[in-house]
Amino acid sequence: MPTLKVTEILEVALYVTDLAAAEHFYTTVLGLSLYSKFEDRHVFLGCGHRMVLLFNAEATINSGDGPLDAPGHGMKGAGHIAFAVQDREVDQWKEHLTAHGVSIEKEICWENGKSIYFRDPSGNSVEITSPAIWGIKEEMFF
Repeated sequence: MPTLKVTEILEVALYVTDLAAAEHFYTTVLGLSLYSKFEDRHVFLGCGHRMVLLFNAEATINSGDGPLDAPGHGMKGAGHIAFAVQDREVDQWKEHLTAHGVSIEKEICWENGKSIYFRDPSGNSVEITSPAIWGIKEEMFF
């Protein structure tokens, strides 16, 4: 039997305290596309060929009884997500975020690229960086 291994991340979940503010931030400021939402429970966003799932942790801590209800999940405290951009775009993103009133929390110049860190409306740590910081060729993303 061949050895199985996963090769890609399909979706990532963040837990937010205000779904409307999070939806506005991720769609308007970061440009993600709305896929679906369920009032006071979740907002699902497209990010390239991946999905960013924003959940109200209080609403998802318990699972529903339906056949399509995922197991209960949730988190307290800040999470982290990093978005991949071309290295040459990181400074442009810094200007874009600042123009939208987003404070840059930290900039790090790595050996292979730069990262900028900021917070979403719920306090999650958001990073914009090049995949090159992990030794991944940008051509694999763009």
